[in-house]
Amino acid sequence: MRTKILFFLPFLIAFAAVNGQSPTPIIVQAASATVATSAASKMTGTMDAQSIPAAITLLEQIKAGNDEVLAKQKAALEKLDELRDAADQLRIFAKRG
Repeated sequence: MRTKILFFLPFLIAFAAVNGQSPTPIIVQAASATVATSAASKMTGTMDAQSIPAAITLLEQIKAGNDEVLAKQKAALEKLDELRDAADQLRIFAKRG
């Protein structure tokens, strides 16, 4: 029995060492600034007189959508403030009771 343990122990240690290794890291190259500037210059070159008003209209629609979201968030914050005040009052009355 002791010989079997001594025989298989190195194999178990080697197996644990092989499985314990971390995988090879994945290296991702950073985007260079030259790629971003060339893409921006291509975008400005393709804009014409008709696309500018369309872009302005799109931005106005996005702004209107953002205003709606902000109004909803403001209403939610006011409701949370009211709930916090009510919870504070309950704590005060619970201590008195």
